[in-house]
Amino acid sequence: MFQETALFPWMTTYENIMYGPKARGENDSRARDMAEFLLDKVGLKAFRNKYPMQLSGGMQRRAELARAMINNPSVMILDEPFRGLDAMTKELMWEYYAGLFEESHRTNFFVTTDIDEAIFLADRLLIMTNIPTRVRAVLEVDVPRPRRLKDIIENDRANEVKMQALSLLHEEAMKSFAGGSKAAADFVDAYSRRVSKR
Repeated sequence: MFQETALFPWMTTYENIMYGPKARGENDSRARDMAEFLLDKVGLKAFRNKYPMQLSGGMQRRAELARAMINNPSVMILDEPFRGLDAMTKELMWEYYAGLFEESHRTNFFVTTDIDEAIFLADRLLIMTNIPTRVRAVLEVDVPRPRRLKDIIENDRANEVKMQALSLLHEEAMKSFAGGSKAAADFVDAYSRRVSKR
C-alpha cells in the first residue's frame, strides 16, 4: 500500500479488489468468493459497485487493504498508508488494521513518521539514521494485544517507548538540520550543550 491512494479510478471497488487474481488469470469462483469475503471483512459490501471517487478516504484505504490481502502476501508492505486521513478516521483505521493483523498474524513492514501510529501497530520499531540511512536502534513494543487506542494512551510501557523513539528521532533531526549550514551547526552544538546540562 502506498502513501496516496492507488485504486484504479475506472474500476469499481469489487473490480479493484479482483485486479490481482484477474492479472494472474485466476478469475475463478474461489477468487470471486475471496473478493466477496474481503468486501464483507472490510465493511464495503454495500459499496462493491461504487467507484473510488464515490468512496471516503477511509473506505478507499479499506478497499486497498482488501486488494492487497486477496493476493495472500507473506509480507504486507505499507508506506504511510493512512497519512492523508483526518485524525478520527486515521485512528479508526489503526484499530481496524490492528484487528486484521491479530486475525491473520501476517508479517507487516510498515513505514511511518507518526510515532503514535508506529507504537499502536508495531511489535518492533526500527529507528533510522539521517544520512546515510541505517538502522540506528530497534525498540521492542512489548505491549499486550489486542490493543485499543485508549489502552495504549494509558500504558506506561508504550509511553516509555514513545519517549525513547522521540529522543532518538530528535537527535537524527538535529543532525539533518545541522548539515545545512555553519549557523545551523552552531545552533545544534549550543542546543546540545544546554540539554546536556539539565
